[in-house]
Amino acid sequence: MYNFRNDYSEGAHASVLKAIADINMEGNPGYGEDAYCKRAADMIRVLFQCPDAAVHFFIGGTSANYTAISAFLRAHEAVISPHTGHINVHEGGAVEGAGHKILPCQSADGKLYPSDIQYWVDLCADTAMVLPRMVYISNSTEIGTTYSKAELEAISACCRENGLYLFLDGARLGSALTAPGADLDLPDLSRLCDAFYIGGTKNGALMGEAMVIVNPELQPHFFRVMKQKGAVLAKGFLLGAQFEALFKDGLYWKNASWANCMAAKLKQGLLEMGFDFLIDSPTNQIFPIVPNSLIPALDVLCTYEVWGKADNNCTVIRLVTSFATEEKTVNEFLANLMALKKCLKEKEEANQ
Repeated sequence: MYNFRNDYSEGAHASVLKAIADINMEGNPGYGEDAYCKRAADMIRVLFQCPDAAVHFFIGGTSANYTAISAFLRAHEAVISPHTGHINVHEGGAVEGAGHKILPCQSADGKLYPSDIQYWVDLCADTAMVLPRMVYISNSTEIGTTYSKAELEAISACCRENGLYLFLDGARLGSALTAPGADLDLPDLSRLCDAFYIGGTKNGALMGEAMVIVNPELQPHFFRVMKQKGAVLAKGFLLGAQFEALFKDGLYWKNASWANCMAAKLKQGLLEMGFDFLIDSPTNQIFPIVPNSLIPALDVLCTYEVWGKADNNCTVIRLVTSFATEEKTVNEFLANLMALKKCLKEKEEANQ
């Protein structure tokens, strides 16, 4: 059984586990008041060129998203998101539970554009409606696409013209920034976003996301909101040590680049077998369209997620690679899938 279900099925990169093991019995201060969190935060400020940013460590992405939105918005304010956005689809109504309306925009490629943002700004001019105050985007998106520098600059400009905060979900930020053709630099995020986070859970950490709040008006009392939302890990030094290990010697980017490389290899093999794709994703998530007749055999061969119905005869599935995906695994999977596909075709021809 080959694992392509997601990029957090494996525990953690060996270097991250070693970093945790090395400090296991030290007896560090709790709640992020330790030397490891401080050093990791300082590394992030240097890498992203945001010396005055506040950096906070979370256990996971949903907690990071809804805590930030809760902290940044007042009760009557809403957040604009692609309809595929994680906050709109896969967070169990966490944002709505925090009292904020999500204003979704239909998006074929998982991305937002200034026209989408302006639509909601104009529509909600009526003071009886909620007030759009934040734009939420993900890079990479939930369907594996990425933002270019020009696209992010356009979104940022639109937000500033309309008095909106720009918040970027970076659960798969490493994959986005190391994808072929990516032209965003780390300082671009600090320059263009009010806040963003750096995903560790899906890129070699045991768990953890690093929230970077660039806009000074959003920084005060953020830790209090984290505490209120149950988002503070008592053993915060475990998060700091992991991010310190990930950013040491560029491991974070090596992990992400490898995952992208394995996804590209997987995608090329599937293309050569004649499979079509929902979208052309350059990152570690790919979305092949498979005939329903192949699903039972696929269930035996690998783990994956069903993304949706393509038509009456085909299904879109999601295959995801990670830092731990071996090239041998990809090669073996493709060879076995080719054999299964051939066998299925022979059976169908025999039954005609």
